[in-house]
Amino acid sequence: MKQIKIAQFGLGPIGLETLKLAATKPWAQIIGGIDIDSAKIGRDLGDLTQTKSLRGRKVYPSLEALLAKAKPDLIFHTSVSKFKIAFTQIEAMARRGISVVSSCEELLFPQLLEPDLAAKLDKICQRGRARIIGTGVNPGFVMDLLPVCLTGVSRTVRAVHVQRVVNASTRRGPLQRKIGSGLPPAEFRRLFKAGKAGHAGLKESLALIAQCLGWKVTNIVEAGNAVVADYDIRTQHVAVKKGQTCGLHQRAEARVNGEVCLTLDLKMYLNAPNPHDAVQIEGEPPINAVINGGVAGDQATVAALVNTVPRLLQARPGLLLMTDLPVPRLAT
Repeated sequence: MKQIKIAQFGLGPIGLETLKLAATKPWAQIIGGIDIDSAKIGRDLGDLTQTKSLRGRKVYPSLEALLAKAKPDLIFHTSVSKFKIAFTQIEAMARRGISVVSSCEELLFPQLLEPDLAAKLDKICQRGRARIIGTGVNPGFVMDLLPVCLTGVSRTVRAVHVQRVVNASTRRGPLQRKIGSGLPPAEFRRLFKAGKAGHAGLKESLALIAQCLGWKVTNIVEAGNAVVADYDIRTQHVAVKKGQTCGLHQRAEARVNGEVCLTLDLKMYLNAPNPHDAVQIEGEPPINAVINGGVAGDQATVAALVNTVPRLLQARPGLLLMTDLPVPRLAT
């Protein structure tokens, strides 16, 4: 594989770990990072990541500043969850023919909430010969791509149900805060209703499964509630008192021909016992698959981003879905 010039947009915990993993790949040539944090601008990526092979690569305040020095073939985008905001960041990349692998949750299936904006970005990609995709561990694999793959041995499918239980104590600080850790339960519910707390991408995962099965879903419903701590909890990042929120229970479901045929159930909270991922496919033959311990979220998200690169660059230009690419695999 030829060398791929790569830059990183967003240098939070996931962005930095993505850089570190990409730096181990013989096909990746890291040329720089982009971040608006004044404490990071001008810094050496080798120092930020504690990775010797990244020394000499700098952090720039904008795409334009990076392009003044070098042009990447691809950018890892790990900054926001909402597609509308991501569009404003990655449109300029696509216009310049730069491909993007993003962790933006709504970018998994942006046609669900923003079909016009998704169509616009697809046209920009085609004109610029760029490829853009959203991926990760969830959304991007556990609660969407994995169940879709499991239907590959089905004669018929009547319903798909997915459950994910995550011990959030093992996850990064920003995620522990995003699920409401330390908030009064009523405040978490208010923020969730306003779209300012909780897990993003659950409806997009559901829509991706439905599209792959050729189902026209109606009445997509999503609900979320606080999981309340029944004892004091302290992690490396947060302190939660008994009676405060320590995570969430979120669920999305959709009907096909009046019947609930798709359900996605996510429990993500501090010290959650028995973490696991499970998929049930009602059909012929029935399938009940369980991953004991669950897929390690932060590590797997970084791997999903990096492993997607070679397959994406071999695909047609456009705004793509994970199901447009060949089966995921380790990119050596």
